[in-house]
Amino acid sequence: MTQPTKSPATPRGRFTTATITRREDLTEELWRLWLKPEQGFMFKPGQYCTIGVDGIERAYSIVSSPREKEIELFIELVPPPDGMLTPLLDDLKVGDTVTLRPRAKGIFVLKPTVKNHLFIATVTGVVPYVSILRYHLETIAGQDDESEMQSPGEFNFYILEGASYGDEFGYDEELTKLASEHDNIHFVPTISRPNEEKNAGWTGETGRVNSLTEKYIDKYGLKPEDTIVYACGNPQMIEDVKDRLGNAGYQVEEERFWKDD
Repeated sequence: MTQPTKSPATPRGRFTTATITRREDLTEELWRLWLKPEQGFMFKPGQYCTIGVDGIERAYSIVSSPREKEIELFIELVPPPDGMLTPLLDDLKVGDTVTLRPRAKGIFVLKPTVKNHLFIATVTGVVPYVSILRYHLETIAGQDDESEMQSPGEFNFYILEGASYGDEFGYDEELTKLASEHDNIHFVPTISRPNEEKNAGWTGETGRVNSLTEKYIDKYGLKPEDTIVYACGNPQMIEDVKDRLGNAGYQVEEERFWKDD
């Protein structure tokens, strides 16, 4: 994921705008944001958009399915002096606008060449997977006969998401529901600080998500020849996943989210 840039001299023609229509705060540092583009905005599930305030821009992976009318984002606040854009976004309210580059980018999309897809994420890194799953489920529901996916119902999805605290999972309810409704979707959230008071009452998996990959690969019977691994989020997590699974013969796709913006 690209780091922010400041482009005060960028020609206006290279931008469109988007209006904030809704906001949901999960914690003091995490919130969901919905944007309505001024003009049509096309993207593939898993891609990112670039938004900006006062000439400061950053790329954010898109939560929404391409069929949704609004762009949904999951944002983590990085306070000053390290944070440049997110403090500005945090000050905006419904009705305010941001700049939006008119084209989505990114190649962190589903590779429909194998049956099994292992999605590994930390906190906001789950975003492209939610977009992929929403689009996939719409596809098998027959809402689009022109999908690039082939035999989408034959795919299996395994989502492992790590966070420090249980309230940092922005889409755990949605993913848990999907997993309960579809035999080919599996979701495992894990927290890395189970003994802290903030996580009191947690009954799920514990440990850093990258340290659990082999456990769940064994549980689900995944093999390099029929599985692609996707790692999104913290760069250190990604490097460890690449070391663990890349060296074991798995194809590992990556999307890095920089902690500083």
